[in-house]
Amino acid sequence: MNPTTPDRELRSDPWADDTDEASDAAREPLTREQAQALLANSPHSVSPWRVIAVQAAVGGTAALLAGWAGARWDVFWSALYGAAVVVMPGALMARGMTRAPRNVSPGASAVSVMLWSMVKIGASIVMLLLASRLVQPLSWPALLATMVLCILVYWFALLKRGR
Repeated sequence: MNPTTPDRELRSDPWADDTDEASDAAREPLTREQAQALLANSPHSVSPWRVIAVQAAVGGTAALLAGWAGARWDVFWSALYGAAVVVMPGALMARGMTRAPRNVSPGASAVSVMLWSMVKIGASIVMLLLASRLVQPLSWPALLATMVLCILVYWFALLKRGR
């Protein structure tokens, strides 16, 4: 190597900013009390259980309105099942993610998120495949519309969280 090669070319991440290394060295880990205080004072945190509860409320309300507007029980049960297709796997993922130990490595956390995401998607697919057998007669428009409403709750939670 050329002895005049800048330090930036020797690093493994050529896109990293030089100021990141200096600030990382100056940072010290937070104590447990500091971390809890930071989380408690953070206006941007949204509990996954709160999102699940709002999804359940939106789904139940949509099912009631769909059943009332259509004056048919099959529309009500289809819409309620559509809400369950979103809420139940979401609750399963929230349970898996919130029960995990906090002191795991970032790599293990990423793997855990991917694993629970796959479980959530798989559970949703299985519930959709069973829909025509469990809800008789099934109204696909009511089921899908309620699913979309419940999924939109995630977006509103992200908007509430902000940057």
